[in-house]
Order: sequence, then C-alpha cells, then structure tokens
Amino acid sequence: MAELSTLARPYARAAFEYAKDKGTLDQWAEQLATAAAVAGQERVSALLDNPALTGDKQAQALNDICGDDTSTEVKNFVRILAANKRIALLPEIHQQFALFKANLEKSVDVEVISAFDLDEATTGRLAEVLRGKLERDVKVSTATDKSLLGGVLIRAGDMVIDGSVRGRLNKLAEAMNS
Repeated sequence: MAELSTLARPYARAAFEYAKDKGTLDQWAEQLATAAAVAGQERVSALLDNPALTGDKQAQALNDICGDDTSTEVKNFVRILAANKRIALLPEIHQQFALFKANLEKSVDVEVISAFDLDEATTGRLAEVLRGKLERDVKVSTATDKSLLGGVLIRAGDMVIDGSVRGRLNKLAEAMNS
C-alpha cells in the first residue's frame, strides 16, 4: 500500500496545512473521518468507483451523503479529490492527516495487547513509562489475546514492541532453526 500513501500524502499535507492555518484542526480531523468512513462503506465505494460517473457527480454524491456533517471547505476538498480522480484515497488521506495532527500535538495512540485483562493501575503505569520513552502524550487502548500466553504486545504507530511469550518462543524457534 505504499503507492496509496504516496498518492495521499500531498492531499493530506495540504488539508493539514490549511486546517492548521485556519485553526480548525479538530473540525477537519472529525469531518475527514466522517467522509472517509462514508467513502469506505461498500455501497458508497461501489458508487464512487462507477466509471460512468464524472468527478463532479462523485463529489456531489459523497457530499450529499455526508450532508451537514462536513463543512463547505471539506466539501470543496472532496470536489478537488474527485476532479483529480483521487476520491478513493479519502481513508488514507484521513489516516495521514491524523498522523500529522498527532505529531503536531506530540501525541500517539498506543495499542496494548495482552494475554489477560489489564487493570487500570497497570495501564496507567504502562502509559507513564511509554510517555517517558516516546516523549509524547500517550492514549492507551487495550485488547486481550489469549494466544499470547503471557506478556504484552505494544503498537505505537509503526513501532511494535513484542514482549509476549509467544513472540519470544517464535524468536527462539527461529534461532534454533537457523
């Protein structure tokens, strides 16, 4: 998917810079999320992929579905995407916009997957350690995966820390087989 991210980056950057200049980063993030979610729906995606529709009609269809949930500026952005045949990039544009925003705000979403449910105190201590290590505000979400056997798997952006028993066993098996 490197191609999609390469194509989406200039649009995400332009939207981010515009929203930052106008002081509307939160609104743009929310409205891009809405437009991306709508565009990602199976029926809407099929409609937008229809080669019989012009870019104007694609933009109009998506903007009509989003209705008042998107501002005039975001609707114009969708029109630009449609005119350049890039409307399918909306989900990727939204993701990159969110990353630009998180970098500006010095925050990161962290997913912690463990073999058992983590209590609030453990999650809080883990968030504090990660906050110090990553030097960012950390938003932790947790999930449970019994197949890990023990330990945790931490995902923060493109960084993965595998402290699970399953991960260690896999590394040991690799070392023994090579």
